[in-house]
Amino acid sequence: MARVAVVTGGTRGIGEAISVALKEAGYSVAANYAGNDERAAAFSNRTGIKAYKFDVSDFEACKAGIEKIEADLGPVDVLVNNAGITRDGTIHKMTPEMWQDVMDTNLGSCFNMCRNVIEGMRSRKFGRIVNIGSINGQAGQYGQVNYAAAKSGIHGFTKALAQEGARAGITVNAIAPGYIDTDMVAAVPADVLDKIKQRIPVGRLGDASEIARGVLFLVADEGGFITGSTLSINGGQHMY
Repeated sequence: MARVAVVTGGTRGIGEAISVALKEAGYSVAANYAGNDERAAAFSNRTGIKAYKFDVSDFEACKAGIEKIEADLGPVDVLVNNAGITRDGTIHKMTPEMWQDVMDTNLGSCFNMCRNVIEGMRSRKFGRIVNIGSINGQAGQYGQVNYAAAKSGIHGFTKALAQEGARAGITVNAIAPGYIDTDMVAAVPADVLDKIKQRIPVGRLGDASEIARGVLFLVADEGGFITGSTLSINGGQHMY
């Protein structure tokens, strides 16, 4: 039977590429989304992947979402925590709501989702968790103290949970994408985006499919000795 994979924020951008790549690799995929019903329906019609609407920043919503997915598809073996938002602004202009929304969606969702699948993974002695961080969680970014803090937190969360899951056959890794050609990056002003491209050694934005290939590598059954790692996919923009 095909392994069941859940991708949060899985109907657009990087998440869509991950969902599609997992399906093409033989996984049974559930794609979570937050609110755009029309776009989610178009995604499902185009890909044949079922979309599940629930708020990943809400623990009880995640619990109900996982229960529904497992009732439909079976136990979750693979979890990709990809959901994320931005609420940019320098800190002297940032509201508490801008801070908390990003922390809850980008970082809190990792706890909410992992907590609701980890016991099943432990009982079956198998699990693959990939958390999508960011180059801006590694290097920081002006006007993104909330986003950078949340994404940096993901990297620490990953290393700690990897230690907890290791003896139970659960690997936990992170991917830190650089600037990828998605709707989120397209919203960056053109002059700023040109400057960003100039700082990328390979001379271009990344493609979402390049992040998806990294996910496939980390979630493979044969990947049991890779855990607690962060895979940077950023065209050489930040190396450490």
